[in-house]
Amino acid sequence: MNDLTMIQQAGIGIAMDNAVSELKQAADLVTCFCDEEGIAYALVHDLM
Repeated sequence: MNDLTMIQQAGIGIAMDNAVSELKQAADLVTCFCDEEGIAYALVHDLM
């Protein structure tokens, strides 16, 4: 699960809502599903 290392080392770890629970627990922020353009939502609504 290489995403876990990436989430832990990122300045702000963002996990998608459909990620496995371990990733969501390690993330600083959990956003919408990837089908709902979750990263774009997080950038516009949560990080600005």
